[in-house]
Amino acid sequence: MTIAVSNLGKRFNREWIFNGLTTEFKSGNTYAITGPNGSGKSTLMQVLWGQLPASEGTISYSMNNLEILPDEVFQHLTVATPYMDLVEEFTLKEQVEFHFKFKRPGAGLTPSVIISKMQLVDATDKYIHQFSSGMKQRLKLGLAMFSETVALFLDEPTTNLDSPSAYWYMENLMEIMGKKLIFIATNQLSDYPANTPTINLADLKRANTAIRQVTNTH
Repeated sequence: MTIAVSNLGKRFNREWIFNGLTTEFKSGNTYAITGPNGSGKSTLMQVLWGQLPASEGTISYSMNNLEILPDEVFQHLTVATPYMDLVEEFTLKEQVEFHFKFKRPGAGLTPSVIISKMQLVDATDKYIHQFSSGMKQRLKLGLAMFSETVALFLDEPTTNLDSPSAYWYMENLMEIMGKKLIFIATNQLSDYPANTPTINLADLKRANTAIRQVTNTH
């Protein structure tokens, strides 16, 4: 998948969260969206995956040189965020089976194998509302990473994870890097490899503010 954006911007009321973003995000690459809390990382991700409309600019999706309509893009991607809801009344097994009614599992992966890869076998029949915050986050990450989709969006992926779980996350991320288009929104350097291309929203905002100021003086 390729996501192409031109002069992309989003604002709420009169405040620009980001603007002037022009680039192409291509399959097989991983991108980090960075910046301090409140800088708009989650907002940019939601615009990119089509949940929020842009305030200006354009965004287009394609795969194998064929356009993907905005209404159809969600079937090609998975998302994991700390604020994403799970079905609390489901057991782990039921939650996994429910998710994969809508997304295809990765090659050779069955629900039981996926639960094993999540390292949650002992919780197979446990209700989600009984999970710790760290277990819920590992479940969200596993559902997203082990789905057969071409794009993956991870927002603050190590939120609520202890050190062994953070290592589990990075180990599984490294296995799929190069196979998908991956976005990671975070202010933690440990959430992505050191050579990952980054978009720092604070820098982008400062640059575009400076451009507007220069333009307004002429």
